[in-house]
Amino acid sequence: MPTIETRTTKEGTKIYRVKVRLKGYPTQTASFARLTDAKKWAKVTEADIIEGRHFKTTEAKHHTLSELVDRYLQEVLPHKGHSSIYMQTLQLKWWKKHLGSERLSDLTPAVIVEHRDKLARGDGKPRSNATVNRYLAALSHALTIAVEEWEWLKDSSPMRQVRKLKEPRGRVRFLSDDERERLLDACRRSRSPLLYTVVVLALSTGARRMEILKLTWADVDVDRRVIRLPETKNKERRALPLVGYAHELMQDHANTRRKDTNLIFPGRSGKKPTDMRTAWDEAIARAEIEDFHFHDLRHSAASYLAMNGATLAEISEILGHKTLDMVKRYAHLSEAHTSSVVERMNEKIFSRLNEG
Repeated sequence: MPTIETRTTKEGTKIYRVKVRLKGYPTQTASFARLTDAKKWAKVTEADIIEGRHFKTTEAKHHTLSELVDRYLQEVLPHKGHSSIYMQTLQLKWWKKHLGSERLSDLTPAVIVEHRDKLARGDGKPRSNATVNRYLAALSHALTIAVEEWEWLKDSSPMRQVRKLKEPRGRVRFLSDDERERLLDACRRSRSPLLYTVVVLALSTGARRMEILKLTWADVDVDRRVIRLPETKNKERRALPLVGYAHELMQDHANTRRKDTNLIFPGRSGKKPTDMRTAWDEAIARAEIEDFHFHDLRHSAASYLAMNGATLAEISEILGHKTLDMVKRYAHLSEAHTSSVVERMNEKIFSRLNEG
């Protein structure tokens, strides 16, 4: 018969520990954060033991989380983008450090929740909910691979019952007209001859910093006015229109390009892109702009698009987002455009009524 014990952690969180005892079989135990999950597991486990299913899947008892992380880092992570490799390696090593000795069979939702909350508290410096969710996402994908491809876990990942933390709405910081003029003037006077063109490109296209800095001349067709990004954060190719003032700058830049490198914005050696962090920080300080990062140029481009009538779907396509959720933060900026669309529709369908 299953028994359920309740215990309270130091943080005041209740944990429900389940024991399933059947004569002739070893006792099965698991811990859960919710009583309903504990009862469900007890019922399913008891039924599986009686019907002979429970002990047929022993892989989870033979592998630890440490083994899972090591195999994932070796076989799966190398196929992701460079930024993903760096961050997810750090994230997965955190889980390995704190839960590496746990057998996968003992990796219950309650155990993960306990360490999720520990992760959030940090070591004297709390982590943001968004950061904690990124750590959870890294572990979740590794466990999903263990279920679907390696068959180290039965049926489903324990992450399915772990709640993500609520995140605030995405940051929307964009340059006012006056700030934009001051920033461009500061960039124009920068000791870096490349900063001005890079910033104009970011404002014109909404491209990310490294998407711009990694560009080669093979990626840019000045005559056809298009930039083709070979590798983006979402690992998809994307084309950006090269128009207006940005096109003029790129034409001038092409005429004075360095012949010893194919990079459009090379560093001193020509082998790596230029590092503009110091020049950027100096320009921001000279322009006296507060609370503004280079990535906010991307937000500025999206905001300008919204305020000039672009739909959320159009903004999403230009910025390279896979879903509309990422661009909903700009919805309030396109309210005037939405209102005009509805007004035109109403005028069309109700015009005859107005005439009467």
